[in-house]
Amino acid sequence: MIKVFGLKNCDTCRNALKWLNNSGFIHEFHDIRDNKIDADVVKRWILAVGFDSLLNTRSTTWRGLPDEKKAITNEHAAMELMLENPTLIKRPVFEAGDEVIVGFKDIQKEALEAQR
Repeated sequence: MIKVFGLKNCDTCRNALKWLNNSGFIHEFHDIRDNKIDADVVKRWILAVGFDSLLNTRSTTWRGLPDEKKAITNEHAAMELMLENPTLIKRPVFEAGDEVIVGFKDIQKEALEAQR
């Protein structure tokens, strides 16, 4: 089973869920805004992909942060910021087996296909 983490009103997340359904993947969706994300989960993602890959610095939330909050220098600071503002997590995040996959482009689709 693939776990999908994202936002229910995110177009990319909706496209990913539609693709998973049409491709016959068994999956479950977790809205990271409605259901608080656990620190251990974010830490695991950071260890798997790095905080630079997980932190969405192109989001409206990021642009609205004060500069001192944007001065991320380590994994712990990035994790704390993402826990405070879950919309700063790039979406969607897939947990497929032991693999963490962030985003939804062709390369991520191929990685998900490889998990079948």
